[in-house]
Amino acid sequence: MTTSAIVAADHLSKWYGQVIGLNDVTLSVPSGITGLLGPNGAGKSTFMKLVTGQLMPSQGEIAVLGEPIWQNPGLYFRLGFCPEQDAFYERMTGLEWVTALVRLNGVDEARATEMAHRALATVDLTDAAGKKIGAYSKGMRQRVKMAQALAHEPDLLILDEPLGGMDPIARRRTIRLIKDWGRAGKSVIVSSHILHEIESMTANILLINQGRILAEGNVHQIRDLIDDHPHTVHIKAERPRELARRFLAYDDVLSLKFEDEAVVVQTGRPDVFYTRLTELAAAGDLGTIHEVTSPDDNLQAVFQYLVKS
Repeated sequence: MTTSAIVAADHLSKWYGQVIGLNDVTLSVPSGITGLLGPNGAGKSTFMKLVTGQLMPSQGEIAVLGEPIWQNPGLYFRLGFCPEQDAFYERMTGLEWVTALVRLNGVDEARATEMAHRALATVDLTDAAGKKIGAYSKGMRQRVKMAQALAHEPDLLILDEPLGGMDPIARRRTIRLIKDWGRAGKSVIVSSHILHEIESMTANILLINQGRILAEGNVHQIRDLIDDHPHTVHIKAERPRELARRFLAYDDVLSLKFEDEAVVVQTGRPDVFYTRLTELAAAGDLGTIHEVTSPDDNLQAVFQYLVKS
């Protein structure tokens, strides 16, 4: 086991009855920002729960920040975890909820409130701090989860699909926040099923599918392979038809369709499309863009190819 790594796994496996969540993984994650890229069900969340000590390995060993993580509560104070799933007390305000979680670190009320205010400001939620979480949009709920993860300034931040459902401006700010965290000497493990998101944060990637690590390190060579497949983007907006008319002028847009108050776009150049979308959201002349999501199908064909090759 490599003690200098922030996470070191040795023949690590986790299974749930007959279902294998993680299968004989041996890896060493360096300090800095590492992206965990894979489709839904690939084992990303299982790996993160093992890293945070929420699950006991079925087989093998895992060390975090140089120490075994399982049943090591002293190490938990050095970790911050933003889960993919929501688990809120909906009647609490964002400030009350983050403060309560900070207090679990043994911090007194006054200090916890101060830390919560600072964390909410970091994720641009100061104006919504006094609102009940039940009234938050999906993007705001993602950001308040980020706030509780970083409020106590952990050494290692673990983010499970943190950009899901955010609007383009919030996505850009969150990506910048994660990069700033890395530049400040902290370490981050962040998961996504969108290569563009991971590449915008780091070049160090773990490629995972069906519970196995397919590749680790700098894997920019999969860029061409992924871009061979159309990338689908689901955009919930105030004026989706006006957005669609603008998208028709883009040569990278292959097709589009409408679903309720959203437009669904297929693009052959996701990097270019996301950049333009963020610029449109910032300009605001085509109304508010509420939420951007990308279905898991984008990577499925690629991973099927990688497994066969």
